[in-house]
Amino acid sequence: MIDIENEIFTKIATTLRAEFQPINVYGEMVKSPAEFPAVMIEEKSNEVLRWTQDSGNIENHVSLMYEVNIYSNKRVGKKTQCKDIFKIIDGEFAELGFTRTLKEPIPNVEDATIFRMIGRYTAIASTDKRIFRR
Repeated sequence: MIDIENEIFTKIATTLRAEFQPINVYGEMVKSPAEFPAVMIEEKSNEVLRWTQDSGNIENHVSLMYEVNIYSNKRVGKKTQCKDIFKIIDGEFAELGFTRTLKEPIPNVEDATIFRMIGRYTAIASTDKRIFRR
């Protein structure tokens, strides 16, 4: 199985931690982050590209989709803070070879004082962990 989730998470989380202090970065959805701002980076899909399987039914490529959720509870400027964090994440995914397919503010129904933004990124990865946009 082609699995590059740890590499993706580590690269983005390291950059975010260097740019924003403090910031909490998680590799899974956390219902109630301990502190803000908070970012969740999750691999939502890892699907075998059947047309690249070999005769032994071994996968050679996977189609990936990552979802990021960004939360801020700043009293003033929470939307701006989310956008600033998103810009860093977007740059990291682009540098890795991913394509952004979604950027959208989402109402945070659990607590309206928290601003939330969501993003999704797709790419294809090979067995040697090379990333392709198409």
